[in-house]
Amino acid sequence: MKKLLQAVTLEEFERLCRDGKRRELLRGEVRELMPSKSWHGSTTMKLSVSLGHFILSKRLGEVFAAETGFVLEREPDTLRAPDFAFIRAERLPKPMPNLFLPIVPDLAVETIAENDRPQEIADKIAEWLDSGVRLVWAVDPQRKTVTVHRPGVEPRVLKVGDCLEGEEVIPGFRLALAEIFT
Repeated sequence: MKKLLQAVTLEEFERLCRDGKRRELLRGEVRELMPSKSWHGSTTMKLSVSLGHFILSKRLGEVFAAETGFVLEREPDTLRAPDFAFIRAERLPKPMPNLFLPIVPDLAVETIAENDRPQEIADKIAEWLDSGVRLVWAVDPQRKTVTVHRPGVEPRVLKVGDCLEGEEVIPGFRLALAEIFT
């Protein structure tokens, strides 16, 4: 008979991660994250710089880098770290605690790596939306597309030649995809 492993709690996960390796926690199961290759890193950074500058210059809220953990579920615990995240100012805890954030972002950006399996990406996007994220962008450097996901709405695929917009989540933000896929 196969022995069932005990689910790892968020507190145990935090102790485990002191070795510096990147991981996520999915319903109590620890998942190691592979380092990204150049297209992933470059595309994510170009988008992050444009988006972050816009958000911070307008004082719309706070931006978070890829290593930031967000608690999506407890018992069993799920902690995810998108490639970029944004939380509107009015939703931010004051003062900002130095811990895995117990609130979900308004925007989560997932940049698809060549070793990511399509079902894993679909599951991650569904988790973000089910947790209350208002807008998820799935950025695909290989196909040069961004798929826009919103709760209860069919995903929309944008290509080079299209513009990515922040909609009501980041009002006024607009970026030509050609700027991140060069």
